[in-house]
Amino acid sequence: MKKTIAILTLTATLLISCGGDIKEQVTTLPAIPVKLAGISATDASPYVSASGKIEAENSANLSTRMMGYVTKVNVKVGQNVAKGQLLVSVNNTDLQAKKAQVDASILQAQAAYNNAKKDYDRFVSLFAQQSASQKELDDMTARYEMAKAGLEAAKQMRNEVNAQFAYSNITAPFNGVVTNTFVKEGDMANPGMPLVSVEGAKKLQVTAMVSESDINSITNGMKVKVLVKSSGTELNGTVGEVSLSAKNTGGQYLVKIDLDKTDAKILSGMFVNVQFPVEMKVNVPTSDVVLVPESALVKQGQLTGIYTVGANNTAILRWLRLGKTFGNQVEVLSGLNNKEQYIVSADGKLFNGAKISVQ
Repeated sequence: MKKTIAILTLTATLLISCGGDIKEQVTTLPAIPVKLAGISATDASPYVSASGKIEAENSANLSTRMMGYVTKVNVKVGQNVAKGQLLVSVNNTDLQAKKAQVDASILQAQAAYNNAKKDYDRFVSLFAQQSASQKELDDMTARYEMAKAGLEAAKQMRNEVNAQFAYSNITAPFNGVVTNTFVKEGDMANPGMPLVSVEGAKKLQVTAMVSESDINSITNGMKVKVLVKSSGTELNGTVGEVSLSAKNTGGQYLVKIDLDKTDAKILSGMFVNVQFPVEMKVNVPTSDVVLVPESALVKQGQLTGIYTVGANNTAILRWLRLGKTFGNQVEVLSGLNNKEQYIVSADGKLFNGAKISVQ
């Protein structure tokens, strides 16, 4: 029993001493120089921003309308293809058999037509010499027209089969790059099922969703700035299409921007921020609007916060609920009021409770 009490006492002493060391280390850390900013609604940029994504102007998911096994996939993801190039082949043995039948029926119809035409020409000559009656000429004329129609029907059947062959050999509809393949050799291709996806490699555009409060200020031909979020690259563009309905887009209005030619490395699927040069409209009193720069925000997982100044000049991380984006500033809906200051930059790594010194 005495041995147990001694061990517990020693453990408690070690914990107390360790805790004291941690507190001493925190308190002895040098203060981190920081810069503060207040809240001002008049700092907003004179344009409206919207998030969007870069897409190829030409894109297609290619499929077939016939059922069959995939015999060959001739392309890989990322491969450049030319218009008319064979991409995927689907088994067409049944079509080949049908084509052979159609070719045979065309030969048969052609022979019947040739024979009927000779008889028709002969009876026309006999009728002119009054050696054949009108009834005989009418019967021969009907036989000739039926043979002619039969030959035409056989030829149209051949056109139908040839059209089916186009769905067994999937070709590129335009010059571009393969972005995805949905099947491999041996898979069963079904009508309407995507087989391969192709996007045009030349011209890219941006699709952005704009709120109803800003859509009336955006017009075709408007020059805009496009900021690529991943690389920070700024591009120029022109509004090419403006949707006038939000029925199928969740209350947001679709706007398409044609990008100007650039040497910057941009790819389809990259997320961007589009800046429309129209006056920002705020539907709340100016004194209640809280805007902070995006550079001051701290993101941890799905949470977004900002460092404020706490007691004894310490950094306190405050979680925020954000609203609309105006240029490089974001509206704060809750978590910060217009009478509080926040840290915009620091000459060191900030953490909750860190000592700071205001510059």
